[in-house]
Amino acid sequence: MKKKPVPCPCGRPARLDLCCGPIIEGRQAAPTPEALMRSRYTAFATGARDYLLESWHASTRPDALDLDDNPRWIGLTVVRAEETTDERATVEFIARYRIGGKAHVLHEVSRFLREDGRWFYLDGDILSD
Repeated sequence: MKKKPVPCPCGRPARLDLCCGPIIEGRQAAPTPEALMRSRYTAFATGARDYLLESWHASTRPDALDLDDNPRWIGLTVVRAEETTDERATVEFIARYRIGGKAHVLHEVSRFLREDGRWFYLDGDILSD
């Protein structure tokens, strides 16, 4: 019996294996900061801890990442994405999630840095609505 394709959690109308999956698995680099941010959202949703750490810039990367209390991620909206220079970019997004059945929102402006042709998550500012 053929497995049903899994939709990508990032919100694009594509299957996980054709969207963020190849980026998370290291078969391709994220071509844009937005693609990196979407793949990181997907990694949080699927528990891909190693990828989250690998895609975090070394200057701000934590030593470890505990996803044991990871919420159930339920939606992503990209508000804006812009490359401010050839090596720097920002992506503003709204991520929706549930903890214990209660809905929450994370609204963040994330900063990205390109190093040796590859985009990395640097840090972000959480915005209050």
